[in-house]
Amino acid sequence: MSVQSIQNSVTDVLEEVISWRRHLHQNPELSFQEEQTAQFVYEKLHSFKGLIISRPTKTSVMARLIGKQPGKVLAIRADMDALPIQEENLLDFTSTNPGVMHACGHDGHTAMLLGSAKILTGMQEQIKGEVRFLFQHGEELFPGGAQEMVDVGVMDGVDLVMGCHLWANLEVGKIGIVYGPMMASPDTFDITIEGKGGHGAMPHQTIDSIAIGAQVVTNLQHIVSRKINPLDSVVVSVTQFSAGTTHNVIPGSAKIVGTVRNLNPELRSIVPKIMEQIVKGITDAHGANYNFAYDYGYRPVINDSQITKTIEETVKDVLGQEAISMEPPTMGGEDFSAFQTKAPGAFFYVGARNEEKGIIYPHHHPRFSIDEDSLKNGVNIFVNATFNLLNKNLIK
Repeated sequence: MSVQSIQNSVTDVLEEVISWRRHLHQNPELSFQEEQTAQFVYEKLHSFKGLIISRPTKTSVMARLIGKQPGKVLAIRADMDALPIQEENLLDFTSTNPGVMHACGHDGHTAMLLGSAKILTGMQEQIKGEVRFLFQHGEELFPGGAQEMVDVGVMDGVDLVMGCHLWANLEVGKIGIVYGPMMASPDTFDITIEGKGGHGAMPHQTIDSIAIGAQVVTNLQHIVSRKINPLDSVVVSVTQFSAGTTHNVIPGSAKIVGTVRNLNPELRSIVPKIMEQIVKGITDAHGANYNFAYDYGYRPVINDSQITKTIEETVKDVLGQEAISMEPPTMGGEDFSAFQTKAPGAFFYVGARNEEKGIIYPHHHPRFSIDEDSLKNGVNIFVNATFNLLNKNLIK
């Protein structure tokens, strides 16, 4: 298929893609509650021809398009869930679900993949292999819908996987490319310091959980650059410290909560050991006890170099060299990584920012929005990259 013929097809379907995105934006649903969203996607897919459609889980959808020629199996993923945020935008299609908002672009991801599916069903004769469209639930809430879909077999037989994210930090018209590690593992920790409470006027009779906890917080900051090579991308952030109920009582316990972000899978097992050593050493020194819990979140997203190169070349051919933006890794997390445990894959960014239109707010902000011109670019890359990945047999 030529770039121009695909461009013409994208133009033909663009009005529908925008309308689908607006419908989804107006009717957001939280993670693992995407019943109406999944039904909407299911019905739209049924209106296209040539798809084998299934419901792998209660709120996800999969559609298979089997080409007329033999070849590999490519999966393309879009997430569908919204966030527990009260929208502050004043749009014709502002969320009608109080306290729930598509504040991360998943409505656009779903619409772009629907548009791509509609275009590709009309090109079934030219497809070598199979395209598997994965409409995923629950990306925003650990343990994530991606792993659930993997567990029920949506990746069985898949040779490569592709996905994208509309990106508020990148101007519309740009496509962000990242080689290797792209997004971090978002792990969490929960520490409880058990001391001995008492009157604030007699601190010598207590084992001060706040003073001990403060030392724990300070020393956790020494892990990066003192215990871990500063060139390794690790972030340890304390995000909650809670203790006490009044001004004149030293509390018997304190709670410390936070997150660890990491791009290196090998360090994931090392960091919690160092953290617990620090907590144990400080509490032992002061005669306190502790409880340390560490939960592993999503795996890091690590892009396959060959697939990434193909996507980069696709962007160059379709949108021009000037559209390519080589992006650094981010410490945000993404459960697209679950699909990458079953097949090599690549994730890319689609620029959605437009300062002239006032589209400047970050992800998870109550005024987050996207420039809808980005939807055209996302569909364009999805469809063109599909042919480049499958028909040119670049993945051995």
